[in-house]
Parts: sequence; structure tokens; C-alpha cells
Amino acid sequence: TAFSFRAAAPVHRKAKESPLSSDAIFKQSHAGLFNLCIVVLVAVNGRLIIENLMKYGLLIRAGFWFNSTSLRDWPLLMCCLSLPAFPLGAFSVEQLAFRNVITDAVATCLHIILTTAEIVYPVLVILMCDSAVVSGFLLMFIACIVWLKLVSFAHTNHDIRQLTISGKKVDNAPSTADMDNLQAPTLGSLIYFMMAPTLCYQPSYPRTENVRKGWLIRQIILYLIFTGIQGFIIEQYINPIVVNSQHPLKGGLLNAVETVLRLSLPNVYLWLCMFYCFFHLWLNILAEILRFGDREFYKDWWNAKTIDEYWRKWNMPVHKWIVRHIYFPCMRSGISKVNCKMLNCYAGHALYIVCVWSFVLFFLQEVAVFVSFFVSAVLHELVVAVPCRILKFWAFLGIMLQIPLITLTSCLKSKFRDTMAGNMIFWFFFCIYGQPMCVLLYYHDVMNRIGKTE
Repeated sequence: TAFSFRAAAPVHRKAKESPLSSDAIFKQSHAGLFNLCIVVLVAVNGRLIIENLMKYGLLIRAGFWFNSTSLRDWPLLMCCLSLPAFPLGAFSVEQLAFRNVITDAVATCLHIILTTAEIVYPVLVILMCDSAVVSGFLLMFIACIVWLKLVSFAHTNHDIRQLTISGKKVDNAPSTADMDNLQAPTLGSLIYFMMAPTLCYQPSYPRTENVRKGWLIRQIILYLIFTGIQGFIIEQYINPIVVNSQHPLKGGLLNAVETVLRLSLPNVYLWLCMFYCFFHLWLNILAEILRFGDREFYKDWWNAKTIDEYWRKWNMPVHKWIVRHIYFPCMRSGISKVNCKMLNCYAGHALYIVCVWSFVLFFLQEVAVFVSFFVSAVLHELVVAVPCRILKFWAFLGIMLQIPLITLTSCLKSKFRDTMAGNMIFWFFFCIYGQPMCVLLYYHDVMNRIGKTE
């Protein structure tokens, strides 16, 4: 009998927008559509799994992780086991420097020799031995980590000596906690640093109270499961696509695009599994065993709206190292920003040099950021090119060409503040185009090198 239930009651009482209109779309909950995407994703990928099994069968081999040919890589194993000699050498240099037996200049020269030898030594071992690409990649990956740690160890202790022994003044006084870290290195602090999931040295780290054994066992089980999933994706999906493909720069355009798109889906899954397996599981396992307290190994990089934001969130250990040992020193040296006219004067008359400087000046005015990307690109190229025994600079270009993408995504973010266009560009270039293209380029270049040697 209430009036609101009668036919005479008005139905339309105020102006309202449709839920999918531009003014109201971001005010609605899209949980149902998200669930639909999950259901569609499961259905589509289920069909692809069935199609792959019907076409190729089960391709997992018993000797995928280890076989008789792996025994020929013993020189690489011995090289890896001998790498701790370089941190011990760096520790001896610091002990002499803190005791004023040698000067800072001599200590710096010795550290340069040690770090250079540490990275050249595994390169020579890999090039002299007929080793597998995966074994060489693992050795170079470990060698680069040790190199980054050695640089941090030398740089940090040099700064500690400047602040304590030389009495160098700073703008803001360090806190009591900071003063506790201004100590000479000990053998225990060095060993803990070399094993800890960090690249930045300091005499002491925040520690947890105990080791959660049940949690640690669960993480180890998850690590083994996701490692197996990665092997399954590589053998069952990526390997058949790559083997049956053509070189992307030598075949037809449509064929290259089709191959990249076919490879993009398993590549995304592999990349996400590798991220979860290494940055979340493995680093947390190390942190739990060593009771390492600061476990911010990554941030929400998947929400990055610019390429610059992605790099600041994706790999926090490397990001902190670059900021601490490259970016801030460049800023303190006064070379963070450069004058365009001065750079043009140094460009000279060579056309290719002018093009390089134009690239730098147009896309990036901060030299500190450019140097950070350059160091990262060199390390990426070193880790990939040496095991493959080819120098094509694909990994180097893949890192350096992100500089214009930083400018593009930053402009999109400033112009369209409420859009995720930058996030979509990031996903496209990293997962749909960039990584599959690099996989194809390196695979075919390695196969061409093997074919020529045979």
C-alpha cells in the first residue's frame, strides 16, 4: 500500500550516467569483468595446452636439467667456486687502507684491478671452454652479482674512511643508527654481505628474531614447483616455436610478426614465473635463512605507468645499487644535468657522433640517468653475449632503447593523468614485443654461429 510501490510513483528522480560512460566508468567496481577475463584466460589457455599436446606430445626430457654432456662444464663450476677469492682480496685491501698502510689512491687502484679481474676471469673461462649456453649464463650471472657486490664494498668503505678518518664534513649530520654503520669491515660482515640478498654493503643489516622453519619449507616446495613449471614452458612451448621459426630480420614481415605473437604468450608466463621464483621465493628463502630483515625486493611494478617507474619498482636490489653507487655520485659531482650547447661543442663533425648526442639530448637531459642505463645495458649484454659467444648488442640496445620510451610514457602520464596508457605500452614492449624478439634474435644468431663452426 506504500506510495513508492504504486504505479503513480515516479521512477526517474534524478540525472544519472550509464555505468560504462566516460564520467562513471572509473567509479564502478569491475570485479565481475575481471572474473570474466580470468574464465576466458583459463579457457583459451586450456585449449592451447590441449592443442600443443595433440601436436607435439609430451616433450619434457629426462636429461633437461642434467645429462652426460653437462660434465664437460666442470671448468665453469671450478671457476664459480673460485670467485670468493676476489672478495677476500678486497677485504685485505680494506684492512690495509683502514690501518693507513696504503693510501686511498692505492686502495682504489687495487679495487679496480680486483673488480676487473673478477669479471674478465669467467669471460675467459667461458670463451676457452666448449660449454653449454645455460651453464655460461649462470656463471656470468653469478660473476656480475659478485662484481656489483665488490664495487659496493669498495665504494662504501672508501666513503666510511672519508667520514671517519679524514673527518670529511657532510651537509646533514648522520643519525646515531647511521654512525653505528660507520665501522671498518670485518670478515664476518663481508661473508654475510656476500651471502645476503642485497647488492649494497653496510657493516650491519636489520635482522629478524628467528627462522620460521615451516614457512621456509613451504617456500622451498613452491620454488621447486615453479622451477619445474619453467622447464615445462621452455620445453613444451617456447622451444618448438623457436626451432620452427625463421630469423625475424631475414624472413617476411608477416611471418616475423606471427612468430613473435605466438611466442609472446608462453614468454609472458615464463617471465612471470621467473620473477616470482627468483625475486619472491629465492630471495625470501635466502633472507629467511640469514634472518635478513629488509625484504623489499620488488614493488608493484605491474602497475607502472611509465618505464622509469617500472625500473624503480621491478628490481629493488639493482635499483638501490644504481642509485647509491652511480646516480647519487653523479649528482654530487655536478654532472646530473648538462648544458646542451656544451655537449654540441663536444660533438665534433662526425655524423654518427652528432646522432648519438642528439639521441641523448632529445630523450634524456639527465646524464646521471643515462649513465645508470648504460651500466645496466653493458651488464645485460655481458650476461647474454658471452655465453652465446656472439656480440650483436641486442640486449644492450634493448635496455638503451627504453630511454625514448621513458619520455613517451612520461608525456602520456602527464597529459592523461587518469589513463593507464603508459602501463599498456610497458606491457606491450616488455612482454609482447621486446622479449620474444630478443629470444628469436639470439637463438638464430647462436644457431648460425654453431652452423659456421661445424
